[in-house]
Order: sequence, then structure tokens, then C-alpha cells
Amino acid sequence: MPDIPLTTLALLCLAAGGAGWVDAVVGGGGLIQLPALLLGLPHLPTAYVLGTNKAVSIVGTGAAAVTYTRRTRIDLRTAFRIGLAAACGSLCGAFFAAGIDSAVLRPLIMVVLLTVLAFVLFRPSFGSAPATGPVSRQRVLVAILVVGTGIGFYDGLVGPGTGTFLVLALATTLHLDLVAASATTKIVNLCTNLGALVMFSYQGRVLWQLAALMAAFNLTGGLIGARMALKRGSGFVRGVLVVVVVSLVVKLAHDQWFA
Repeated sequence: MPDIPLTTLALLCLAAGGAGWVDAVVGGGGLIQLPALLLGLPHLPTAYVLGTNKAVSIVGTGAAAVTYTRRTRIDLRTAFRIGLAAACGSLCGAFFAAGIDSAVLRPLIMVVLLTVLAFVLFRPSFGSAPATGPVSRQRVLVAILVVGTGIGFYDGLVGPGTGTFLVLALATTLHLDLVAASATTKIVNLCTNLGALVMFSYQGRVLWQLAALMAAFNLTGGLIGARMALKRGSGFVRGVLVVVVVSLVVKLAHDQWFA
């Protein structure tokens, strides 16, 4: 592990805790953790930052997934099938990432996020009511092929807001309330993170000592966030969702026009 000042190390740990909390509630913790790693380790090759970020994130995501599965009803079979499709899509997205100009993609992502924000704000009832019956096989197939593969591909290609997109897409296609959609998202994210971590580990691009320290804080944040989401319900998740989407739009706008 490189020599990191104590102050920087403390800030990275706090960022990991905050990212774990946001990820557990609604997704989008990478908005906090990845920029913190890039700022705190400016001279480190980007591949090591990405690998370390995945090693930290998978701990908090895994803990949140376990908490959700213990305290709320989740269709685990469907969740893991979507997760497998998302992992395959993420691998394909990562393959094409080198040839894509992110400056071209950012405006498109901002339009999508603003559409999502408008949808959430102008439909207050969205995600507040639980499913009224079993989901059809057609909807499950759409969730696997379109949501899993498509958003997984986006995760490998670009990344920001993947968890948020998954929550909204799963709530829409599977008729889930936002708490159940967040719970399912954790399992899908766990699959995509695991696939990426295996590759980064194979390439030797993970700072394991730093990752272990940050993971302890990410784990704590993930556990707290999952319990708060379960306790406070869909209204709380919806509020956090709005904040995360606005933050993603602001960050992407800054990267596009001011960075």
C-alpha cells in the first residue's frame, strides 16, 4: 500500500462509510467513494483505484443484501438470474469502454437522469405500494434480458448511477415497492461487483490493505442504511433517491463543462 497521510486515510474511510449508507438505501454510493479515492490517491494508476473501489464496495453491498434478505421478502431466484445477466452485460460493457468517449456519453446520461427525476417527482405514488400479485413470466424475462443485461452493460461502460437505475427499472418492470426494489438491486450489484473484482484481482490491481480498512466503514454504513430503509419505508427511500439523482446530474454536469 502506498504511503497515505493519516488525514487522507481518515477522509477515505468516512467516504467509504457514506458510500455504504447511500448504496444500501438506493444505490449511487460510487458518487462518493470513487471520487474520494481519485482525489486521495492522485498519483495512483486509475486501474488500481477502480480495483480497490470494487473490493470496498462489495463488502457493504454484500452486508446490505444479507440484511435485506433477512428482513424483507425477495424473490432470490429472479434476483440472481438478473444478477447473472447483469454480470455478463458488465463484462461486455467493460470490453467496449476503452473505445468510448465519456464526454459524448455524459449529456445523454444527464438527460436520462433528469427524466428519471421528473418521473419520481411527478408520480408521488411510484414505488409506494407493494406488488398486488405474482409477476408474469414476461415481466421477469424483460427484467433479466433488458434491465439486467442493459444496465449491466452500462455499469461496465460508464458506471455512475447504476444502482439508482436498477432500483427504478426493477420497481417498474417487476411492480416492486422501492424497498423491495432496493433489496433486489443489492443482489444484482453484488453479482456485477464480484465479476469485476475477480478480474481486478487477477490483474493484481487491488490495494488490499487499504481496501480492508475502508471496507470496515463501508460495511457499517451499508448495515445502517439497509436497516433505516427497512424501518422508514418507501417514502424515505424515495427522498434519498431524489437527492442522489440530483447529485449525479450535478456531478456529470461539472465533469462535462467545468472539469
